[in-house]
Amino acid sequence: MTTATTAAPASGGTPANDAPALAALGVTVRFGGLLALSDVSLEVAPGRIAGLVGPNGAGKSTLLAVLSGLLRSNAGHVELFGEDVTKASARRRAQRGVARTFQQPEIFQGLTVREHLVLAYRARTDPARLWRDMLDPRSLLPPPPEENERVDGLLELLRLTRVAKAPVAALPLGVVRLVEVGRALAGDPQVLLLDEPLSGLDMHASEKLCEVFRQIVDENHRPLSVIIVEHDVAAVLSLSDTVFVLDFGERIAAGTPEEIRRDAAVQAAYLGDTESTTGDGTAPTAGTRP
Repeated sequence: MTTATTAAPASGGTPANDAPALAALGVTVRFGGLLALSDVSLEVAPGRIAGLVGPNGAGKSTLLAVLSGLLRSNAGHVELFGEDVTKASARRRAQRGVARTFQQPEIFQGLTVREHLVLAYRARTDPARLWRDMLDPRSLLPPPPEENERVDGLLELLRLTRVAKAPVAALPLGVVRLVEVGRALAGDPQVLLLDEPLSGLDMHASEKLCEVFRQIVDENHRPLSVIIVEHDVAAVLSLSDTVFVLDFGERIAAGTPEEIRRDAAVQAAYLGDTESTTGDGTAPTAGTRP
């Protein structure tokens, strides 16, 4: 397999001893009179996957927006490798190694899979060249070896090599979501935030995508941490090393997938009742309030 490698960004964070890759500490968010998050804390260790689940309206997407810098909290702190980045913009956090995807993939009509990854790579590593290429076609130069190495490695890692030259607009949703993950990874982040990446996919496509997520973390050339927000509880429990559960803007549980499966508060608040679990204690795949 081609290894998807590139030099660490000069502005990337340097992990402190035993510091989480990304952490929210006592985060509170209010929208007018609505308390969306109340004193919520979570963290993800370097090279680990943390799942964030909860019923609709629990505050999951709000917390992800705070972590990525798109939303400023009313109270609390966000730390990246032990450094306080609470006041840092989304752009600054991206420069320091935080990348994210969104619920609705944003694609460029007519661009191929490979072109999407090249665009993302250049936007992160050489924005000046990106603007030259867009404004003056005469400035187009052969791509540097490190660009080809990174893009080819991502195509193989994400199992996209076969469709590299295909327009993204003509591809199935599951493949489009992989392309969006590839764009997020093109800048070699240290933390990846995934916002409902399995939404709209059938069970087979979801399982394949989860396999890729696990492979991305296990085979990345340096520790990559992932926080995944998802309604598919079973998928999150099977994929994550640690799971955090929100309900009505509060964190009601945190632990290993097995601990979350057995947690009475999760069963009562998230699943509705203790009889909502299956015979082996696993959770249903849908998350809605009773």
